[in-house]
Amino acid sequence: MARSNTYGASSITVLEGLEAVRKRPGMYIGSVSTKGLNHLIYEIVDNAVDEHLAGFCDTITVTLEADGSATVEDNGRGIPVGMHEKGVSAERLVFTTLHAGGKFDNSAYKTSGGLHGVGSSVVNALSNRLTVTVKDGSKIYQDQYEKGIPVVDLTDGLLPVIGRTKETGTTINFLPDDTIFDRTRFKEDEVKSRLHETAYLNPALTILFHDLRKEEPEHITYHEPDGITGFIKDMNKSKECVHEDVVYFSGESEGISVEVAFQYVNEFHEEVLGFCNNIYNAEGGTHLTGFKSAFTNVINSYARELGILKEKDINFTGADVRNGMTAVISLKHPDPRFEGQTKTKLDNQDAAKVVSKVTSEEVVRFFDRNLETLKNVISCAEKAAKIRKTEEKAKTNLLTKQKFSFDSNGKLANCESRDASKCEIFIVEGDSAGGSAKMARNRMYQAILPIRGKILNVEKASIDKVLANAEIKTMINAFGCGFSEGYGNDFDISRLRYDKIIIMADADVDGAHISTLLLTLFYRFMPELIYEGHIYQAMPPLYKAMPSKGNEEYLYDDKALEKYRKSHKTPFTLQRYKGLGEMDASQLWETTLNPETRLLKKIEIEDARMASEITGLLMGTDVPPRKAFIHEHANDAELDI
Repeated sequence: MARSNTYGASSITVLEGLEAVRKRPGMYIGSVSTKGLNHLIYEIVDNAVDEHLAGFCDTITVTLEADGSATVEDNGRGIPVGMHEKGVSAERLVFTTLHAGGKFDNSAYKTSGGLHGVGSSVVNALSNRLTVTVKDGSKIYQDQYEKGIPVVDLTDGLLPVIGRTKETGTTINFLPDDTIFDRTRFKEDEVKSRLHETAYLNPALTILFHDLRKEEPEHITYHEPDGITGFIKDMNKSKECVHEDVVYFSGESEGISVEVAFQYVNEFHEEVLGFCNNIYNAEGGTHLTGFKSAFTNVINSYARELGILKEKDINFTGADVRNGMTAVISLKHPDPRFEGQTKTKLDNQDAAKVVSKVTSEEVVRFFDRNLETLKNVISCAEKAAKIRKTEEKAKTNLLTKQKFSFDSNGKLANCESRDASKCEIFIVEGDSAGGSAKMARNRMYQAILPIRGKILNVEKASIDKVLANAEIKTMINAFGCGFSEGYGNDFDISRLRYDKIIIMADADVDGAHISTLLLTLFYRFMPELIYEGHIYQAMPPLYKAMPSKGNEEYLYDDKALEKYRKSHKTPFTLQRYKGLGEMDASQLWETTLNPETRLLKKIEIEDARMASEITGLLMGTDVPPRKAFIHEHANDAELDI
């Protein structure tokens, strides 16, 4: 096919106004899944929190409206409505122009989470409709938009006045665009968790939450005067704590303020959460690096001073020292730099320096006065070091004694291509389904890895048992990127051999259990696979409808069956698939393997704290809370970790 060699000025496309946001929404909110949908609320809430940080707002109200829209109201100063030098109301500029806002001038906001000036305009661009109501202590102004385009005429560039008031604040109501998002129903659990976190990080702030979509509307008040100390207590409420009191300290240097709270529990994993200007940084960043390095150095110094580490002993590793730690590091920075609009990772080098300085000084001050707590912490590190050495032996055995090659281990049917960006691997339970999948697949790009039965529940097992499990060893070898970045630092996602790792289990209770066991393994020991979007769940159909007239149709759940019954008046025969093994190769290809026709669910972590809590609840040893949780969420069709 002949191609034009012409490349000139006319080849350059300029997206005017907010067109770029609608064209590439993922660049601004991360994704168009439920995670991205909820992010719209967070963008508006973050702006209201900035008003609180500036000292002008003490109450924020978030309402999930019955019509599917969301409303965020604050009692701050109100978005400026006066004439801007651009010849239009400042409010109109904020909602229609990328990188327009009050966060670039430190005279208005000392610290802020919404630093790129795109939050309000992005929410506007991705909404079917958006209404802004501003109270300035005298008048009430209102502006309205549809898909980012203003629908209210200005008078001499100024907003229309719709009433009078002595109050101040901003109210924003928006209805997400159903042509942009996969689904437009906000997930209240994630929204509530995020609002609760925000209340912990701002002890003088009150957040009111209302969900009016339910038959019995839900109303919650979040106010946490204990701050991040209360946050730690909440995270550890169902765990066995190694020491009673939460350790808290704070400090400030170079205009950067730091708050840290931590407590140790009797569990073999760490949960260290980082926040900068109230934004949760899922991938951490320099503030966490500063805390971890300083804390590790302090504990090793004490261990040698107390004679716990002898001269010939090597130091505890960072993972050893944080074994069992639950911690929150909250940073307030006047000029933070994040990687990406969704602010998942902090990049300021001065943050590492300041957090390290404050941690070194304050942790020493605390432990000098609390020797028993120090001994408990060092005891956790000793236990971790012993287990780590056992793991290292297990890993050595795994690497030296495993004689089968990657392509000929008797289980994996590998693909021919070595281009990881194009390859995908299906983890299939059972020989029957595995055999059909091997016959049905595209051999160039699709690998099949059958597993037998349910894999080990890693939430309850020691690391040496995890590494000794045959099915897990096979997966580690197949993926190629190692195991568990937190235990020996040999996990390297750049070595991953497949862009997609797809769990393909039966659509029944046993299949759901197998999927949960696999997700627990990935979440606890290979979390980067989830964070970087490599884990998927195949969605095989439950039914095949065969009408007396017309085309056959696959139905993926009971809702689809009900809809089919209502829309088809002709008689039809219904085939129910009890398992993937009941499908022949052609059916499996058409419904589950073919990229053109299959359905895949991408596994995402919306909230790290909630994901960890739910994983421990579902896969741990405490039965009553698990039963209560399952009963409460029995009808929740979107229970994703």
